[in-house]
Amino acid sequence: MILRPSSLRLIGRGLPRSLHRLFSLTVPASQSVDTAVNFVYTPEHNAIRESLRKIIDTEINPHVDQWEKEEQFPAHHVFKILGNAGILGASKPTEYGGMGLDFSYSIAIAEELGNIHCGGIPMAIGVQSDMATPALTRFGSDELKRQFLAPTIAGDVVACLGVSESGAGSDVASIKTAAVRKGDDYVINGSKMWITNGYQADWMCLLANTSAGAPHKNKSLICLPMKTPGVHVSRKIDKMGMKSSDTAEIFFEEVRVPSKYLIGEEGMGFKYQMLQFQEERMWGVANVLTPMDAIIQETVDYTRQRKIFNQPLLNNQVVHYRLAELSTEVELLRSLLYRMVGLYIEGNDVTRLASMAKLKAGRLARELSDSCLQFWGGMGFTNEVLVSRFYRDSRLLSIGAGADEVMLSIICKYMGTLPSRK
Repeated sequence: MILRPSSLRLIGRGLPRSLHRLFSLTVPASQSVDTAVNFVYTPEHNAIRESLRKIIDTEINPHVDQWEKEEQFPAHHVFKILGNAGILGASKPTEYGGMGLDFSYSIAIAEELGNIHCGGIPMAIGVQSDMATPALTRFGSDELKRQFLAPTIAGDVVACLGVSESGAGSDVASIKTAAVRKGDDYVINGSKMWITNGYQADWMCLLANTSAGAPHKNKSLICLPMKTPGVHVSRKIDKMGMKSSDTAEIFFEEVRVPSKYLIGEEGMGFKYQMLQFQEERMWGVANVLTPMDAIIQETVDYTRQRKIFNQPLLNNQVVHYRLAELSTEVELLRSLLYRMVGLYIEGNDVTRLASMAKLKAGRLARELSDSCLQFWGGMGFTNEVLVSRFYRDSRLLSIGAGADEVMLSIICKYMGTLPSRK
């Protein structure tokens, strides 16, 4: 069953009129919108979450342990189930199969996906729904959206995002992959590294240099079918965590695609990708909240049962105080996320807040998983409990979509504290 709240009239930036009072506070003209907008989930958000939770409980979690061992999950099968339920296009236009709702619904879905018992599958779903497709949705031609976006929303194809390279991870401006215009085609040469879904993908949202100009103005985004001659998926990368998500290294050798596969304007790819990163960072923050809550609660339950020196470990003040501190930190991060999303759907630039939230989420996930694992003792060092899996999987959050140091640089830029360059 596809959830489509078609009875809700959309206004402004996609905010349903019937939800407006619940969703955001009215901001007086004299008051800064940055400090006044709030965000809460509505019954419509929760209905989508409940529908997704049933899918997670019946179609995904029973198989996660096996998929972790196999180091890959059947993306086409899972994505089709999610596509049939409308999960992959909550904030996408209805004419391409989406729900036509605002980005807050994508965030609600990201939070609910945190109930999956690993990090790799939610990440792969996020790439499909909110990382490889925002630029295509905003700037792509109608023909391009019907060819690539619509089947992605339906779950008929698997998408991936091709930005990082072996010598250009966080430094996106330094990518070397080039797409040279020859007649009515682009001819692509280069490589991409650490590509989530890359081993199973049907198409890639590719960032490539399309001219020899300034590094922030010479890049373009191109829709690249992965079965195009010259595309070589060289290997599936062996990772310390995110085991069930396939991650690939990919090479391009004289790959020819029609120039009409260009997303938006040539030379605007860097800007488009920064916008995609903004949504990816918010999505990543939302997705880590639920597992952090779950790990804290599981640690409470375990330390209440685990006895040391004839008393429950939880009785030690250092343990229950530490868990209280961690729970407080998670709630503060959640509040920042909701405020930020409220600002975003009202049309505000949230780059600074998204960078802060992503920085905090990555560091808190590391701190929380390490602290909780310590309380599990030897059991925490086994693969039999979720805390050890979260310990491995969550480490990526401080690396992917811009490392912590990149987030700090962005924050410093907005603060005006970066040193001047001569």
